Amino acid sequence: MTAPIKIMAILSARPGKAAELRALLDTMVAASRTETGNLRYDLWVDQANDARFVLDELYVDDAAVAAHRVTPHFQAYLAAIGDLAERTAVTLRGLAVA
Repeated sequence: MTAPIKIMAILSARPGKAAELRALLDTMVAASRTETGNLRYDLWVDQANDARFVLDELYVDDAAVAAHRVTPHFQAYLAAIGDLAERTAVTLRGLAVA
């Protein structure tokens, strides 16, 4: 049995780039949710800092993550994200998930 994979990414917009970052993330949400192996792709904003966003992603397995990473929308995201935000991401494997 394969385990689901969760990715949590925290993105803090560079000065003056919050709106542009939000627009990029909105395109990622719409496109990523249509991927076959995607179970969730949610965008959150920090209540204390509206220039900090969190992507909460869930995939059926490692193969779905790999497929996500070669999509045109993810490649466009990679090309743009460095100019728009500081980014920290962790990839997680479930241990006790309900």
